[in-house]
Amino acid sequence: MRAVSRWWATVRTTKQAGFTLVELVMVIVILGVLGSMVAVFMRGPIDAYFAGARRAALTDVADTVVRRIARDVQVALPNSVRQTNNQCLEFIPTRTGGRYRTQPDGTGAGDALDFSTADASFDMLGSNSAVSAQAIVAGDVVVVYNLGISGADAYNADNTSPVLGVSAGSLAGETKIQITPKQFPLASGSHRFQVIPADEKIVAYVCRGGNLYRATHHAYSSSCPSTGGTLIAQNVSCAITYNGSDLQRNALVQLTMGFTDSSGEVVSLYHEVHVNNTP
Repeated sequence: MRAVSRWWATVRTTKQAGFTLVELVMVIVILGVLGSMVAVFMRGPIDAYFAGARRAALTDVADTVVRRIARDVQVALPNSVRQTNNQCLEFIPTRTGGRYRTQPDGTGAGDALDFSTADASFDMLGSNSAVSAQAIVAGDVVVVYNLGISGADAYNADNTSPVLGVSAGSLAGETKIQITPKQFPLASGSHRFQVIPADEKIVAYVCRGGNLYRATHHAYSSSCPSTGGTLIAQNVSCAITYNGSDLQRNALVQLTMGFTDSSGEVVSLYHEVHVNNTP
């Protein structure tokens, strides 16, 4: 009986045994040391991951911005791209274009564009309704052979005329375009004309106050807009160069831009845009 009692007492004592305060403190210290060592090894990859994510986001913004500028510039009216300084790029956009009839057909039918007098209409080769997204509408502006020089400059309305209406042409598959009577100064060698959209007569990309704006306005002026415009990107530095005077038919727009985020991460981007100045 005494042996059983001693055994029971031993079992109770064993079950009540636990960690001492010193052991707990030692475990906490060891875990802290191990955690610090792991943190040292993990900090680099984690920081690199977040830095890469920030750079990727900035690169995506930068790529989107320069591609949008390039897309606009590439459909600009030939010889209309210009700049007053390296913080601004201005041009006349176009929605579409086409070929005008130069003479009647063998039966005398067809409305040809007359360059010897103020003409009020002409037939476009092709159906206007076939390109609904780019269809010519009243209020648009027709331009013929823009050279960007005195006497043939769309900024001065030398070779432009507003569209008054669009209807079926004199011949099947053609479109008649009524315009404000205009004697265009020069005929196009390829019999082409361009159309400026009614809602965007001039577009300007302007870097102002660390932001990039896309401004649209109707008044033809010799300077870029100093206020207004749609905000395209924030925290941007710009250097825009247009090389058009030497290259004539094939000019070049050079975009050098730096984009900065709230953490100070900077992404710089250089992009070249080919400009076709063949009118």
